Amino acid sequence: MPGQRGQRRQTREHARLGPTAASLVAGAAVVALLPLTGGAAAAGHATADGSLKARVVTDAAVYPVEEGGTARARISVATTGSAPLGEPVTVDYATDADGPGATATPGEDYRPAEGSVTFPAGTASGASRTVEVVTARGGGAEPAETVPLRLTVSGARAPAEPPRVVIDAHGLPYLDPKLPVRQRVKDLLSRMSPAEKAGQMTQAERGALTSPGDIAAYGLGSLLSGGGSVPTPDTPEAWARMVDAFQLRARATRFQIPLVYGVDAVHGHNNLVGATIMPHNIGLGAARDPRLAERTGAVTASEVRATGVPWDFAPCLCVSRDERWGRAYESFGEDPALVIAMEPVIRGLQGAPSGKDLDRRDKVLTTAKHFVGDGGTEFGSSTTDGYTIDQGVTKVTREELEKIHLAPYREAVRRGVGTVMPSYSSLDILGDGRPPLKMHADGAMINGVLKGRMGFDGFVVSDWKAIDQIPGDYPSDVRTAVNAGVDMVMVPTAYADFHSTLVDEVEADRISRARIDDAVSRILAAKFRLGLFEKPYADTSNLDRIGSAGHRAVAREAAAKSQVLLKNGGGVLPLNPSQKVYVAGSNADDLGNQTGGWTITWQGSSGRHTEGTTILEGMRKAAADSAVTYSRDASAPTDGHDVGVVVVGETPYAEGVGDVGNGHDLRLSEADRAAVDRVCGAMKCAVLIVSGRPQLIVDRLGDIDALVASWLPGTEGDGVADVLYGKRPFTGQLPVTWPKSEAQLPINVGDAAYDPQYPYGWGLTTDRAPGTDGGAKRLGELTAEARALRKTGRADSAEGRALMTAARLLVQDRVGQKITPAVAKPFAEADHLLLGGDVTGALRKLRAAYRAAG
Repeated sequence: MPGQRGQRRQTREHARLGPTAASLVAGAAVVALLPLTGGAAAAGHATADGSLKARVVTDAAVYPVEEGGTARARISVATTGSAPLGEPVTVDYATDADGPGATATPGEDYRPAEGSVTFPAGTASGASRTVEVVTARGGGAEPAETVPLRLTVSGARAPAEPPRVVIDAHGLPYLDPKLPVRQRVKDLLSRMSPAEKAGQMTQAERGALTSPGDIAAYGLGSLLSGGGSVPTPDTPEAWARMVDAFQLRARATRFQIPLVYGVDAVHGHNNLVGATIMPHNIGLGAARDPRLAERTGAVTASEVRATGVPWDFAPCLCVSRDERWGRAYESFGEDPALVIAMEPVIRGLQGAPSGKDLDRRDKVLTTAKHFVGDGGTEFGSSTTDGYTIDQGVTKVTREELEKIHLAPYREAVRRGVGTVMPSYSSLDILGDGRPPLKMHADGAMINGVLKGRMGFDGFVVSDWKAIDQIPGDYPSDVRTAVNAGVDMVMVPTAYADFHSTLVDEVEADRISRARIDDAVSRILAAKFRLGLFEKPYADTSNLDRIGSAGHRAVAREAAAKSQVLLKNGGGVLPLNPSQKVYVAGSNADDLGNQTGGWTITWQGSSGRHTEGTTILEGMRKAAADSAVTYSRDASAPTDGHDVGVVVVGETPYAEGVGDVGNGHDLRLSEADRAAVDRVCGAMKCAVLIVSGRPQLIVDRLGDIDALVASWLPGTEGDGVADVLYGKRPFTGQLPVTWPKSEAQLPINVGDAAYDPQYPYGWGLTTDRAPGTDGGAKRLGELTAEARALRKTGRADSAEGRALMTAARLLVQDRVGQKITPAVAKPFAEADHLLLGGDVTGALRKLRAAYRAAG
């Protein structure tokens, strides 16, 4: 029977779309199948009437169907309060060959259909009927064709938007997954109009769409969710439905080019409540474990892709050179060698450098950001309102630019990173005779260095409204950025203006057609590699892994390894589970503070805003049989406790909002200082600093027995408790220099004058008792062993790095807390050399630090 054949075809279509998309197209079970045998079509369309208490809705705005198949539009009635209909509702329907966007030919591409649907008075709210549109099977290859469906409603409010049946594109070479990506791109590009190409270069924010129909009207290439831009409710299922609904809209274009949806998942799927939130990058840099970084990336990719999002604006490869920067925690550290060492995170996110894994359900397209020099901006150089350093000017020699800021991008390109995002900041190369230039306008760096010298073959995406900061009028901004090498432009709210301006600039020959074709080719290639043409909708089979025990175990390990033990007088740490512990401080029991910015919202927030374990909760689980007293402000009596743990630090911020001088400084709050004083004045104490950057504690260091840099450990406070109670040893090392005062900033490894509180690379351990003597002899032995390894080509090996760790710990035993410039400088430089693979050179530096300790 025709209806049965049509139902089987619909089932096949659902299997092709995937479960989430299928629900968008089909909805609930069909209540009635109406024969499409003609009849008089009602003229005109219903107009909105505020007095009407019922409304007519369709289950989708777009109904894609394979050529020769039957599209089914479900029409339902809904009432206020879900009461039964008080009056009958009639819906006259007809395929509309002359309607808006109609491209299909009646009688040739589809069977014209018209008829009437009636919902009698008393019909339950939510009742539905189904309208069928039968398409014809042709013989040739064609782009997609649209059949508008006109609905004329009596007795209720009409749908805000008439639905459209879309006969899928078919038979065209670009649709053949067996062809090489390059050939598919060439074929599709040759068919596209200038307006369609401009659409692919346009990225809008999902919440800024004037209408969902604008996705097809402008042929948008991409949507994004900014920080805190989420569906309601903020659940994995709602994310998948939302992204699929946007993808469905893209099916109503000639070539049905899928959207590539992007999010800032910078430490887990951090917009999503219940996701696994990793330590921020500064904590991963402290962990010094490239394989762990890769695993955190894999967890993030799995959780992001499960919600239908195939693109992550991460990792940040900035080299943070000034802790006053509000984005310092987004950096793995101040040393380009450390940033490079952590770049296996790209493989965790994206897979193999070739891009062959991008179509997997657990991988995402990556973004190296922010090209180039965003971590080197000079304090006071920003012109963005209220910012003191973020988006400012990076002043460097060409040698510094190459060694410090460009080096991580060379490695990222080698690892096959899919996209690159330029920085808001400006670059001032000293001695080149040019004034500072905004990175989005710097063709010498984007076209010349990144795409030319480095051979980057992905696409370049601008930052949020960043082209607006280029001097000049809007058309000048557009052509300057595109001509400089920006391929996709993030214009969250101005997508219509950007689209029309870009088309005008091309028509006026101010942007060449070759430049546009290059940009669009790069974007299309990424979409083909992601498998979006074959599977545009969410594969939700991994939804149950979001926030799973296995994923949280990775985050817990990362939190533990990120903890840096700076001081441990009297062996206060690790704690004994039998001890009576007094816990205080603003960050001991605050999940929002320990996850930091870019968590659920752009700036983050204090309090419990997602699922996870605070440090206090982790401690109570680790010492379940012992008394753990908690007093946030340390006002509770301190008598009768063996040891105090004071967890202090910063509250969340992101980007320039967190710049020092913009309402922030590097000192603990008055309440936190008071808590430290009360607890450490009453008992032995350990102070944990939960923050995105070092805090100034020199004035209280003498009263603190143990000091821990906890960074921003994410949702798994159990990981912090693991090292506090000795389940894991402290192994973290400083990823940035810990200053004595703000006046020292910027201070970094390799500086000619270097006198920090704690040097880059410093980190004690609880895995061994401190040595007391024989250090010099043992250092000599370790050096000899390293030389032997070098002769066999194994100096830069796990064995060689283990020698270095043993030597570093010997030096720290010798130094104690008496860190002088003569000790600090070679100690920090040793870690830099080690990360660069020079084990024997690193050991020479450590021997110098040991001798300087006296």
